[in-house]
Order: sequence, then C-alpha cells, then structure tokens
Amino acid sequence: MAFDGITVSAIAHELNSKLNNGRIFKIAQPESDELYLTIKINKEQYRLVISANASIPLVYLSSKNKTSPLTAPTFCMLLRKYINNGRITNIYQPGFERIINIDIEHLNELGDLCKKTLIVELMGKHSNIIFVDDNNKILDSIKHISVRTSSVREVLPGRDYFIPNTTNKQNPLNMDFESFKSEILSKSGPLSKALYSSFTGISPIVSENIIELSSLDSEVAPSDLSPDELYHLYHMFEHFIEQIKEGDFAPVIYYNADHEPKDYSALPLDVYRDLATVSYPSISEVLEQYYSEKDSIARMKQRSADLRMIVHSTLQKFNKKYDLQLKQLKDTEKREKYKVYGELLTTYGYSLTEEDKELKCINYYDNKEITIPVDNTISPIENAKKYFDRYAKLKRTFEALSKITLETKAEIDHLESVSTALDIASSEDDLKEIKEELISYGYIRRKGNEKKAKFKSKPIHISIDENYEIYIGKNNYQNEEVSFKIATGNDWWFHTKKIPGSHIIVKSKIDAPELPDHIYEIAGSLAAYYSKGRESEKVEIDYTQKKHLKRVAGAAPGFVIYHTNYSMISEPKSIEQLHLTEI
Repeated sequence: MAFDGITVSAIAHELNSKLNNGRIFKIAQPESDELYLTIKINKEQYRLVISANASIPLVYLSSKNKTSPLTAPTFCMLLRKYINNGRITNIYQPGFERIINIDIEHLNELGDLCKKTLIVELMGKHSNIIFVDDNNKILDSIKHISVRTSSVREVLPGRDYFIPNTTNKQNPLNMDFESFKSEILSKSGPLSKALYSSFTGISPIVSENIIELSSLDSEVAPSDLSPDELYHLYHMFEHFIEQIKEGDFAPVIYYNADHEPKDYSALPLDVYRDLATVSYPSISEVLEQYYSEKDSIARMKQRSADLRMIVHSTLQKFNKKYDLQLKQLKDTEKREKYKVYGELLTTYGYSLTEEDKELKCINYYDNKEITIPVDNTISPIENAKKYFDRYAKLKRTFEALSKITLETKAEIDHLESVSTALDIASSEDDLKEIKEELISYGYIRRKGNEKKAKFKSKPIHISIDENYEIYIGKNNYQNEEVSFKIATGNDWWFHTKKIPGSHIIVKSKIDAPELPDHIYEIAGSLAAYYSKGRESEKVEIDYTQKKHLKRVAGAAPGFVIYHTNYSMISEPKSIEQLHLTEI
C-alpha cells in the first residue's frame, strides 16, 4: 500500500496517544536519512524510528535498535542541542497531508520556555525531516534542497517553511456532498482516478475500495453517474473518512496465496477480501512486521538463488532420466510375450514349411489362436532361441531398471524435499544447513579450502495453551531431529500426504490419548503451510503417533514410512496467521 494520508493519520493518532507529554531522552542518527528518538513517559520507554529514505519513508514505534556512528552527524547534534530532554506537546497531521508534525517544548540557555517542531514529510523521493522554530523558520533539515534541486521550494536553514501545493487536491476531512460532487464532476477519465486525484492522502487502492463499497464500476466516467449513484458514492466516502476522524483504525497485513505479504492497511479493504489477513493492535507493528517480512523474503531469495538453480537444474536432469527409464521399463513389458513365442515355436514349430513367415497355433496359456512372426531363413528351433534371447535380455533390463528407477525416484524425492526446504528457509543458518546437505550427497562440491559451515539452525518451537508444544522441521536434517530425537513414543506426528513438507511434532504435557480438536487443526494447518502445498487452498495431512514411524533404510535424512495413520484436510496457515509465537 502507498504510504498515504490514511496510514499517516493512523501513525499520528497512535504516536499522539502514546508519546504526548513524553520526554525525549536520546537522539541518534544511525543512517544519513534516519533518526531514532528514545522517549520516556510514565515510566515507559518508546523508540521512535523516523526515516526519510526515498524508497521507503517510514515513521513507527520499534522495539529494535541500530548502532549509531561514533561521531554524530550535524543534524543529529543540532537536535540534541535544542530538544534533548524536550517535552512533546502534540503530534498531528496537517491537512491530511503525508506529513507528521511533532511539537516540542524545551528550555533555552537562559531557562526560557521555547517551542520547536520536527516535521516529517513522507513523500517518496521528496521525503525529508525538517526542524523549525516557533516562527516556522527552518533551523536545519536532514536533506538540504536548494533552488538548483527544486524550483518549488528551498529547504535550507533560514528559509520559511511551507507545504507546497503542487496538486491542487482538496482535504477529504472537510468535504460536504456539494463540494464532493463539484470536485468529482470536474474530473475526466475513470472514476477511480477522479477520486484519488481530487483528494489529498487518498491512494489508488483506497479509491478502488470506496468504489467497490459503492458497487460501482471504477472505469466509468464521473459524468456518467446518476444522482443516486453519486450520492451513494459520497455516502461510502463519508463513512470511510468518518472512521479516520474517529481514530477507528484496524491495522492489518494482507497475504498472497503463497503467503508472502502483499499489502497493508490502517483500515480493512474490501478489495482484498479474498486474501489471508493478520490483524495487529497498532499501525507501528504492521509497518515493522510488513517491511521486515518483505526485506527478509527479498534477502532470502537473493541468498538462496544459487542453491535454487543447482537444485532446479539437477531436478530437471533426474526427471528427464526418470522419464527415459520409465519408457524403457514399459518396453520390457513385452518380455513375457517373447517367452511364450519361444515356447510355442518349440512345441509347434515342426508344422512350419520353408515358405511360412508366421506360425498360427493355439496358445495353451489362454486357449486362443495366436500368430507368431518367424524368419523362414532359419529353422523353427533357431526362431525359438531368438525369442528366448529377447526374453532373457528384456528380463535382465527389467530387473536392472526396476532397481535403477527406484533409485532415481528417491533422488527426485530428495531434491524435491530440498526445494521445499529452500521455500521454507527463514534464516541464513537454514540455507547453510541445506547447502551442507547438498554437499554431503554430492550435488555440490566443497570449494578448495572451504570448511564445513558453522550454523545454529534449529527446528521451529511453539508453545500453545501451556500444555502443548509444537516442533517444526524446516529441512531434512531438522525433520530427522524432530521425528527421532525430539519426539517420543506417544507424541503426534503430522505431515502432508505424498508431497514434500516439514515434519510436525506435537508434544503434550497432559497424559491423554488424544489431542484437543483445536490442536489437531493448528498442527494440520502448519503441516500444510510448511510444505510444497502451501499455495493450495486445502491440503491432505497424514497424522500418527511417533511410535509408528520407521526410517527408510538407505534413504536421505527425514524420510520415514508408516502403516498406521489417520488423515485430515487442512488449510495452510502460517504461525502469524494462527497468532502463535515462536519460542
């Protein structure tokens, strides 16, 4: 979602409710375009992150910290001089702009009470953090903008601060029906564009959502709307804006079918009704989680790219090999026919003449007439021997291929499981463990003096209801550990049916033969999510007790067999979607 006026409004509302009247205890500038303010209020301590990054400008409360440079930048030193130990008196959003103003009171060198304002502009590549006095004079900014850079506004010490009006958009918080109608009807083009281009802080996706709630076509021209349709559109618009005015925010992250974060919002969006959601109590938590997940996914994809390419190309090679072996195996199905030909020629070959090119006789195995091609240049016995030789050759081929195809299929299953493990991997240590597995099985060669990697990759561990613990293996080695080291006899084991995935173990602190229904559902959903079937709507899950599991002799780690099990259908859900916390 764009960092629009609604998101900014939700942030300002949250910050004002938590930080108003708080004291600025510490100021740091870990990046050239980023501030960390530590604020104390009512024995609580908050860390406010303010980033003017051109790609991802952000403001949110965070539990994390960053290492600052040994020498503080000039802007940071200026803020420390004026507002260190200053008291925040108000945090607000001017005119529904993508701007947050933080008013701060402080004492000057003479002990007089003064007011300063830290202005955070969240406008993409134009984002900035500007420090002004009580006369709106710029004292400094984290980015200096001269007339050479912008003909609209200079952002330099000593200049007057103002918000440039370059779009002529209206404040949606001040709209009545007549103003709304006049503004919308003045626009040409599709209705969706008319809506977001008319009002400050309304993003295209919010525009689409309001039109969706109005049951209108977003592509229709505003002038084509009937009076009733126009009023209904205004009513939905007003309802949406009323939620913002009242601070009735419901922050949420939306997830794609592959369970990657697609978007976030401060208010529920009907246009995403078919997507999986995870709700949060604050917009800060949404922003921190959303961008953390996006960053983690991007980094993991980049770091796992080489391993994925190796696994993919090796899988292709084995799949081609397996297809060829199956074709050759199918050709050996003719072997029994050649054996029968040889036996019948041995029995009835005496009736052939020198001119005969085939033998017609009764097959004494099924009492039906059969026609056997023969070579009339050689004797019936030699023809029979020829068929017996073909039979013997195909039999040997069948016996060899029967073993080889099983070995090739085992290689494919192993590589498929590694491919799934790469999808599940959530840390660099996970990737190191997967790489070690590929090396140990000969898919990758260790380079020169490269030593065995050190890592601390562990299965996922979750505690539920204080009575149940769940362990999730993220790769084959971890699956082996979960199933045969962590699990004991009566623990319950969950796994996707006939497709690669994690081994899930549920350990109970209660002596009971069965698990509660909700624990079965949670374990089934996690087994479906941590598998190759995570993009499916429903996945079949096998579950049994650990005592029924056996290792597959000679197989890769994490491969098991079992003959006693139950099955269930589960919807893939992540730990976050199930509102669980990893220990």
